Amino acid sequence: MNKYKNVIVGVALVGLIAMSLFAFKVYSTFFSANTNFEAQTFEVFIPSTADYNAAFMLVADAVEDRDAFHETAVRKGYNSNVKPGHYILKKGMSNNDIINTIRSQNQPVKVRFNNQERLENLAGRLAQQVEPDSLTLLKVMKDSAFLKEHGFTEETALTMYLSNSYDCYWNTSAVKLRDKMLSAYKNFWNEDRLAKAKKIDLTPQEVYTLASIVQKETAKVDERPRVAGVYMNRLNRGIKLDADPTVIYAKKLKEKDFSQIIKRVLYVDLTIDSPYNTYKYASLPPGPIITPDLNAIDAVLNYERHGYYYFVANVENFGYHKFAKTLSQHNANAAAYRRWVSRQGINR
Repeated sequence: MNKYKNVIVGVALVGLIAMSLFAFKVYSTFFSANTNFEAQTFEVFIPSTADYNAAFMLVADAVEDRDAFHETAVRKGYNSNVKPGHYILKKGMSNNDIINTIRSQNQPVKVRFNNQERLENLAGRLAQQVEPDSLTLLKVMKDSAFLKEHGFTEETALTMYLSNSYDCYWNTSAVKLRDKMLSAYKNFWNEDRLAKAKKIDLTPQEVYTLASIVQKETAKVDERPRVAGVYMNRLNRGIKLDADPTVIYAKKLKEKDFSQIIKRVLYVDLTIDSPYNTYKYASLPPGPIITPDLNAIDAVLNYERHGYYYFVANVENFGYHKFAKTLSQHNANAAAYRRWVSRQGINR
């Protein structure tokens, strides 16, 4: 009798040991820490086209035991239900935590841009931050039906894009991203700003275009309303803007080379026949020459009222400008600036 009793106890003990080992294996596979990165977080970007094999390889860079991760993925059904997006893994996560994260915790990204000269540049900048490539983005940004519906042309399309940061999902579509920008544009142009634009007899697109010139003229936020005031004085009197940044843009456009760096405008540049050349045509350019800061737009809407019609870089206070009410004053200031530029050896 004791013999059978000992056998039963032995079998039971073996069973308990086996169950314990199984439980330990399950725990180790599912719930033990399985990350291999030293930082506190690890970002994973899973494309919309990714199958399980592609997703596995992207996550595998962050895990210590790939076999255990794969087993967990299969048992939890992730291998047949991959979710694209941007995911943030945390140091010390278990396989169970990782699968739960990449299955349901798509995190938004911050999309940022400023100082983009053309839609092409903007599309390239956005493509660095979201899944759609630049050609896909550019195509929807230039869509003629969309532009016409919302009152834009290809020349003014850039005015819809406000330099700022935007929360969106990394795997958002190009259309959804464009529409998000349109929504931000409509929110920015509220009743107050529209009323101010109307008061100075400019459309929102014209305000944006003038702001792009102000942006290129001065990086000093506190000086922008004064620079805007100079250009408004000229516009109101029908005087050519004579803005060097527009000449630079016209030159780049004519030569189809927006990578060139031009620090000095030459007299020959002033003869470029382009509607963007404000030395040649007494009006605003047909569109912006860059995406300005929001404060540059507000600087135009709230421009400083004064009697200045001219300004030139102030070599005694770098970053700022000397303003003049008369041409003779301006010529003296400009001559001093040209002498300084020549001494620096800046020829182009």
